[in-house]
Amino acid sequence: MRAMPRPRAALPAQPPPDYRMEAEAGCPVAGVDEAGCGPLAGPVVAAAVILDARDIPDGIDDSKKLTAARREAVFAALTARAQIGVGAASVEEIDHLNILWARMLAMERALAALAAQPGLVLIDGNRAPKGVIAPARTVIGGDARCLSIAAASIVAKVTRDRIMCELALEHPVYGWERNKGYNTAAHRAGLTRHGPCRHHRRTFVTVAKLLIPQPVTPL
Repeated sequence: MRAMPRPRAALPAQPPPDYRMEAEAGCPVAGVDEAGCGPLAGPVVAAAVILDARDIPDGIDDSKKLTAARREAVFAALTARAQIGVGAASVEEIDHLNILWARMLAMERALAALAAQPGLVLIDGNRAPKGVIAPARTVIGGDARCLSIAAASIVAKVTRDRIMCELALEHPVYGWERNKGYNTAAHRAGLTRHGPCRHHRRTFVTVAKLLIPQPVTPL
């Protein structure tokens, strides 16, 4: 008789992001993150957030782990109780620079939009923009580890989602109010039927293929 396989042990739940990195810095810290690197349309948006250690809103977490309603609620609290800078890189800049450097540009603009200069910048990922004046530290998976970066992920995501919902009113055939410009089946169907519009990233493969003239089959 064959032995039944043992059930796999459940992985421990990942702890929520904390304020440890900011507290250890001993100076005002800005967390930076972006939203919208992967979509086929719309800008990439970055946010920089300096939290007040004495008044941190509840519910801050990696934006991907929160519902849209929860992100909106935390966004409202952050707007009232934190220092926020937002920056974006346009579709034209994405196509000209490529998405990596457009992401860096959006982050630089977000930091420049802060009312106060931070003493340290914590950036999600493994690359920092060249134009950051303050000392910068990259944090891989920072939106799941660091409260300031998680807060920035929420601000960037909510801001970009609102932009895409506004653009959806002008271009309703792509379903951006639901897919936010990402490469979903509904978005691809709209692209195939109606072609790209001026808000599409023309250097992204899925869009670029539709811009190549199709050969005419001889009669």
